[in-house]
Amino acid sequence: MEETNIHFTQRLMFKYAIVVAGGSGKRMGSEIPKQFLEINDLPVLMHTLNTFHDFDEEVKIVLVLPSDQVDYWRELCTKHNFTIKHHITTGGSTRFDSVKNGLAIVDTPALIGIHDGVRPFVSPDTLKRCYHHASVLGNAIPVLDAFESVRVVDEEKSKALDRSTIKLVQTPQVFKSDLLLKAYEQEYNPLFTDDASVVESNGSTIHLVAGNRENIKITTPLDMVLGEAFLSAGYQESDDETDDIIE
Repeated sequence: MEETNIHFTQRLMFKYAIVVAGGSGKRMGSEIPKQFLEINDLPVLMHTLNTFHDFDEEVKIVLVLPSDQVDYWRELCTKHNFTIKHHITTGGSTRFDSVKNGLAIVDTPALIGIHDGVRPFVSPDTLKRCYHHASVLGNAIPVLDAFESVRVVDEEKSKALDRSTIKLVQTPQVFKSDLLLKAYEQEYNPLFTDDASVVESNGSTIHLVAGNRENIKITTPLDMVLGEAFLSAGYQESDDETDDIIE
């Protein structure tokens, strides 16, 4: 009976994706913000929203944009006949504030994934792992192993680190709504580099699951080339990971 009640409760929870897209085109050398640049004739941000919709049509998508980009986004939606349902809200002066604005319009109880708008290649398996394990453990964030050597640098020297202890963090970072909303009642701290750091600072243990290597954050012209290659080749890294959590 207890197990049945757990599954019933999980079914009643809304599933959200808060997509934060506040970047510029500075590192791209472009006047167009990077989330609006086109890969295979479609803006990066539309690929991202398509990915969540294809994963689960019931996911409620909240798109957080700078106020001065909202009209341009709507023009792009008309131009590309983009009809995936999503709610638009405006961002704040920091990513922390932007996420907080997105959280203000969610219905609870919910599983809430926070995702970078310029990560259009997160795989269905990564999404499944994140939402599933968050529903059981309260949170889950996707990570990759560090494949190259890693060094830490201070003012005088550098020092090698044990790369087996290093994980590279991706999004979406998924949390139960009560945990996430409580964490975002804190005052902003510059050390909040992602949502996991916000939740962790509020006393929660963060759980890691396997990400996927093509889930790159598109920030440079090289990333655009890689994105074109992924789509042209229909590439998706083989998923040889289990559904077990990493940590």
